[in-house]
Amino acid sequence: MTTTEWITDIALVLVVFRQLREGRLDLKSFLIPLGIVVFVAHQYLDSIPTAGNDLVLVGVLMSVGAALGVAGGVYTRLRVVGEHVLIKAGAVSAILWVLGMGARMGFQLWTEQGGGADDVARFSVAHQITSEQAWVAAFVLMALTEVVTRLATIFIRGRITRAAAAPVPVLDGVA
Repeated sequence: MTTTEWITDIALVLVVFRQLREGRLDLKSFLIPLGIVVFVAHQYLDSIPTAGNDLVLVGVLMSVGAALGVAGGVYTRLRVVGEHVLIKAGAVSAILWVLGMGARMGFQLWTEQGGGADDVARFSVAHQITSEQAWVAAFVLMALTEVVTRLATIFIRGRITRAAAAPVPVLDGVA
């Protein structure tokens, strides 16, 4: 793995640790993880191979990313204090995030340095996965999907939380 890959992978893992401390849910909460993922996609996602079962691999890993992202968003605590929605990643959310991002990083280390390349090549041939780029695309899109679905879940929950905490208007002395 290159230095850039290490820094990017570690930054993605650290995003959730930043949220272990409660803080305001604001634009920065969304832009930092999205910015990192856009950078990763730009760096590593040259194309999405469509031959053989490449799209099946991509779809399966994107589904895993979506499940991890939604679950991570659900297990993130949101509450309203004054005019602000506060966010805090819980233990389950942090574990799911690290599991998703760490799996991608672990797979990359295993195939590049741990002797897994031959196993992946045999698996790819047996399951008609046509290229290394299919694996790259699948894991990048898994990470992208995890980030986007987690953020979307948090965004929606933040709106619901804010609306539920809004004061009820009083009409003609009736609450």
